Amino acid sequence: MTFAQPKPKQRIQSIDILRGIVMLIMALDHARDYLHATAWTDDPLNFATTTPQLYFTRWITHFCAPVFVFLSGSSAFLAGQKKTRPELSVFLLKRGFWLVFAELVIVTLGWTFNPLYNLFILQVIWAIGWSMIIVGLLVRTSVKMVMIIGCLIVFGHNILDYLTLPQQGAASILWRVFFTTTFRVYPVGQTHFILDIYAILPWTGLMCLGYGFGRIYRTGFDAVRRRKILLSLGSAVIIFFILLRLINVYGDPHPWSTQKNNFYTFLSFINATKYPVSLLYACMTLGPAMIVLALLEHAQNKLTRILSMYGRVPFFYYVCHIYLTHAICVIFFFASGYGARDIVDRNTPFLFRPQHFGFDLPVVYAVWLFVILALYVPCKWFDNYRRTHHQWWLSYV
Repeated sequence: MTFAQPKPKQRIQSIDILRGIVMLIMALDHARDYLHATAWTDDPLNFATTTPQLYFTRWITHFCAPVFVFLSGSSAFLAGQKKTRPELSVFLLKRGFWLVFAELVIVTLGWTFNPLYNLFILQVIWAIGWSMIIVGLLVRTSVKMVMIIGCLIVFGHNILDYLTLPQQGAASILWRVFFTTTFRVYPVGQTHFILDIYAILPWTGLMCLGYGFGRIYRTGFDAVRRRKILLSLGSAVIIFFILLRLINVYGDPHPWSTQKNNFYTFLSFINATKYPVSLLYACMTLGPAMIVLALLEHAQNKLTRILSMYGRVPFFYYVCHIYLTHAICVIFFFASGYGARDIVDRNTPFLFRPQHFGFDLPVVYAVWLFVILALYVPCKWFDNYRRTHHQWWLSYV
């Protein structure tokens, strides 16, 4: 006797491909964090000291987090097509709390390699988790309401750049955690600390907009019309970015300025603020992403199949690439002559990564390529496992 297997979840190929692209690019920035010589002594976006190669190594990774968060909102909408609003709400709440837990326990350990958890790092998974919790509450209203709240946050939160916010006490902590944090360290006792990098609500706004954006990927939505919408909307967002950036008054706390030559002035123009994510940063990254989605609408070849495979297992890939990159850093650490006394450096949050350690960009790129290629087989295995197994916990990984 045979039993019918549940039908696999329908995938949007173009979304998986774009998600795969940004996940692979993301690993480049993390390879730089661990292995580039000046990663912890200088800012790659510092025009006084950077090079075009180093600048673009950092700048290109700006597309990763906003595109991923935005598409997470779209995925939430699509998941809700086969659920009632209460069911979708419960699912997003559970997944959100799981991601917060995973950030604190699984991801933090991968970043630090510190089993004593002297430092908790609140990054993108933290922001996605809490954003998913908030969206999980909002979906009980309507898609229109979720979109309105997303627009208010994304277009309005830079007003805070012009306000004087509390600098001390619980109120200041809440403002930073939800709106304005930029690499803020909070002590928890004598030996434990929290490093807060991602302010929650600016990312929640992007997820809310992505949730509404998911409507154009509903079953039965005309593909030709969708492509026209993507091209028009993406172009409009890019034009909006250019015009608002030229005005140089609102949308980013750091205005662009004239540099030593026209090329560096251009770099200043596109150097939007990620921490916390500004309106201009969101426009700079999401506009091109929409155009890429349009171009990927019917893409079907060996490369796109590989990219979409990475995009179908983003959390699995994310966790694996952190542990693998850090493990490679440990190998380079000992191979470079460092010893046990050098494992902890109070100037960096990672064990086995002294402040004055690292290599030139070619080594960073070589390690990056090795990491993404080494993870191909594990990711392909897990992707196949998810498609052929239907345990409840697979929807949370």
